[in-house]
Amino acid sequence: MTDLFPLATTADELQRGAKVAVLPVGSFEQHGAHLPLVTDTVIAATLAQAVADAHPVLHLPPLPISCSHEHAAWPGTVSISARTLHALVTDVADSLKASGVDRLVLVNGHGGNYVLSNVVQESNGSMALFPGVADWQAAHTAAGLRTSLDDDMHAGELETSILLHAHPHLVRPGYETADHVTDREHLLTLGLRAYTESGVVGRPSLASAAKGHVVLDTLVQRFSAVLEVLSA
Repeated sequence: MTDLFPLATTADELQRGAKVAVLPVGSFEQHGAHLPLVTDTVIAATLAQAVADAHPVLHLPPLPISCSHEHAAWPGTVSISARTLHALVTDVADSLKASGVDRLVLVNGHGGNYVLSNVVQESNGSMALFPGVADWQAAHTAAGLRTSLDDDMHAGELETSILLHAHPHLVRPGYETADHVTDREHLLTLGLRAYTESGVVGRPSLASAAKGHVVLDTLVQRFSAVLEVLSA
């Protein structure tokens, strides 16, 4: 899976002369029995690679562990604090500026990384967070996903579709019967285990590689608007 990591040399980057970098931010958390713990990192890195293939950006390797505390009840899940994630991202941004890249896009694959919004907010226009809710909704609509963004919270139709398209070998049998939809009113207080035994919230049975293909293509197209904003 070397395609998940940038393989350019320093000579390649000198020639590219990018002024905007993309940093995939994933997680290492349960995704039911049919998707790997590294799912969010794979999705963020896959999207970042697709963006880098289409746009002149500096493609950075992913941060594979982030804020997954709501998934702590399941074996394998590992988290860092929001403070640590904040520090990691700001350190990366400062290092990039020292080498002449003064704009950074955080390609976030995990919805629980709320602190990334504050990092971008504090950057005074030098960072962006992608995809945003509007980007996900546009991709959701374009791909014809049948589950709403709210209902399809975790290991559901969206994430399973992306992996069926980009990395089908990572999707294990059983997703066809793993559907579970529930409210999550007190998620941050109680954790996800209060609402699902399997760890799934969504309808992975509706997933398809074709849907995942459209989702990724739509997101790559919408990235152009992010570059425009950062270049203004």
